[in-house]
Amino acid sequence: MAILKKFGFILSLLLATGCNINDPTQNDESPTKGGATTEVVIENLNVPWEITKSEGTFYLTERSGTIVQFENEKVERQPVNLDVPINDEGEGGLLGLQLSSSFSTSKKAIIYHTYKEDGRTLNRVVNVKLEDGEWKETEELLSNIPGSLYHNGGRVKMGPDGMLYITTGDAGDPELAQDINSLAGKILRMTDTGAIPNDNPMEGSLVYSYGHRNPQGLAWDEQGQLFSSEHGQSAHDEINKIEAGKNYGWPVIEGDQNEEGMETPLYHSGNETWAPSGILVDGNTLYMAGLRGEEIRAFDLNGDQTDVIADRIGRIRSLYFENDTILAITNNRDGRGNPIKEDDRMVRTKLD
Repeated sequence: MAILKKFGFILSLLLATGCNINDPTQNDESPTKGGATTEVVIENLNVPWEITKSEGTFYLTERSGTIVQFENEKVERQPVNLDVPINDEGEGGLLGLQLSSSFSTSKKAIIYHTYKEDGRTLNRVVNVKLEDGEWKETEELLSNIPGSLYHNGGRVKMGPDGMLYITTGDAGDPELAQDINSLAGKILRMTDTGAIPNDNPMEGSLVYSYGHRNPQGLAWDEQGQLFSSEHGQSAHDEINKIEAGKNYGWPVIEGDQNEEGMETPLYHSGNETWAPSGILVDGNTLYMAGLRGEEIRAFDLNGDQTDVIADRIGRIRSLYFENDTILAITNNRDGRGNPIKEDDRMVRTKLD
């Protein structure tokens, strides 16, 4: 499928006059070349991974094992106390966060995190509850998800069907992605209590789709269609339309390659690298957070056009859509970026 590189307008983000984490009210709106405005909302985050919101309050995971609460222009960094310690190495740590639909009253949520056991790196999914400024584990939903220094997946999202979807990486062992008996290299689907849904595509299995290398984005359109973003080996990053029970090819095929019984992506980056992470869908447009590409990229879900809508933000990990703006968090301090003094940040970008 054709890829139109940086077509349309590029919003150049001018972030020299940001805010301070101790005084987030010091925000200056900066005009961009595209005529939109950007605003630094929070500074000095510690490699944030996910953006969530309940009513007027944001909750952001940080890979080191804390959750940042941002409410009424104030920042509070809250500890996460689990039965199994968080292992913050490489691409692991405290990753995905899904707030309960009743969070405003129940204060319950689901997280995905990396841990060590008997010298092995693994990942688990657990219920937590916010009490007195601390997040405490209440129940383990799933453990022993293969992990490694790299390729841990980590996104957890509640689907429109009321089921929990989880992305897992191949844990550096590509063959696991094709092994339907392994939890690695998959998109998993479970109930909010950790049970296997009766209508999962493989009887008695949490596996919803397989053949994934390192998927880190999940989003649905208004019709309930699921999409995912996925890191390629050195290029050929992918945007996939996810169907129950389908095989997405890794490590047998990537990019435009074809193999009977395997799916090809809606979009791929060719010989370039996006390093896609979080995604969101609004109407017929899918927005992607780019780490290596350091950009927010838009994809037309009804065609073959992709545009860069914002760049020069830095390594972008996750996105959150609010009215006519996108909130993005950077990962410039993850060991692969070139951080400035104010990094990492949450930035608001207004769309045209």
